[in-house]
Amino acid sequence: MPVLHVVHCIDTEGPLTETLEATFGRLRSAFAIDLPPSRETLRRLQNCEIDLAGREEAVARMLSPELLAYNSSWDDIRVMLDDAMSPDFRRKMVDGRGGGWVYSWHCMDHMYYAENPRSKDVGYGHVFRFYREMIAKTRSPDELNWHFHPRSITGYPLHAATSFVNSYELLTEILCRRILEDGWFPVVNRPGFHAERPDSHAFLEQWIPFDYANQVHEDEVDQPDLAGGRFGDWRRAPHSWRGYRPHHDDYQVEGHCRRVIFRCLNVGTRLRSLLPHHVRQAFVEARDHGVAILSFADHDYRDIRPDVEAVRSMLRDAMGDFRDVELRFSGAEAAARDLLGVADAPMPELIIRRDGARVEVELKSGQIFGPQPFLALKLVDGCYRHDNLDLQTPGKAWSYILDDQTMPPDQVSEVAVGAAGRHGGFSVAKLKLA
Repeated sequence: MPVLHVVHCIDTEGPLTETLEATFGRLRSAFAIDLPPSRETLRRLQNCEIDLAGREEAVARMLSPELLAYNSSWDDIRVMLDDAMSPDFRRKMVDGRGGGWVYSWHCMDHMYYAENPRSKDVGYGHVFRFYREMIAKTRSPDELNWHFHPRSITGYPLHAATSFVNSYELLTEILCRRILEDGWFPVVNRPGFHAERPDSHAFLEQWIPFDYANQVHEDEVDQPDLAGGRFGDWRRAPHSWRGYRPHHDDYQVEGHCRRVIFRCLNVGTRLRSLLPHHVRQAFVEARDHGVAILSFADHDYRDIRPDVEAVRSMLRDAMGDFRDVELRFSGAEAAARDLLGVADAPMPELIIRRDGARVEVELKSGQIFGPQPFLALKLVDGCYRHDNLDLQTPGKAWSYILDDQTMPPDQVSEVAVGAAGRHGGFSVAKLKLA
């Protein structure tokens, strides 16, 4: 029976706040509309009661009460999750196997903020560990996945950016610490600002096999701060709900790269929204090809429950015409593995050992996704470093020399490697030196 996987990706960033003045600052930045901040003016903008030369509805959508209702503390998020992650809420609608709703939590780290105007929870692992604990506490079927926002060249934490090259903390702090401190390596990506560019395309192609990023939409966005391909540019990408392997030189067209990019529209936001006809398209593709993935994304700093209910409503409206398609609520990785026919593929297993100044890494079983595992070093002073490995046997064995041209052994407390599997899963191996 054909299967349509329903995948709810959540860009998981923790709580934030926004003052009235900051809201009007965003309005000024996005639409070049400069109005004195007041609750009454905000209400009138939300109700399209101020003449904005044809931009009334676009502004009202950006300033809608739902989009301004932020979870401003971890307590707010915990209250939301106590219901959203409960069996009762998950099972308001069940899939063809009797399973309830599944979330894919794409966790990010807020790092190196000189200013923190939105009161985000700054520090390595705060978001990741909160959700890991919530999943364990609720014994849920949810997945922990990857989300990263590049650093802006302005250095201001609220400015959007696309460059991985300008974000060295991605390598030295975040990935190294995920491996060394949490024994974890990413398998599924959700891009910050929905944006990919040649440098992030190349990065992902080395490390992460599944990428829920494609936001191709038939309607060009009417939000001027995002128009013209700025940030999340997917205007030329395939409209399919079955994913594609991108071209080496252009992430938006099909080619022969390793990773698979899946379509993932938005819910509960102001652009590239999932609509009922998209849901029907996904059902049609599942019926015609045997399997498809309907995926969509929102944020945990807003209430995700109305978004779940909105998607459930669209699914119910469509299901009657597709009784020959099984609906299945799935995590992002599980859905990708099933669509690609690799659900039973073995997980990779890395081993690491030391021979004097030489660190040896071997793939004991399975396959890794990229050309090498990710090397992470923890120094005795508490700092982290990343470097390339030396290739010994392609896809099987690598090495690294600790000396005065890299890092002397007496300055290293721990060496570790991590890698995603060619067909999902991951492996981490660690070696204590001091």
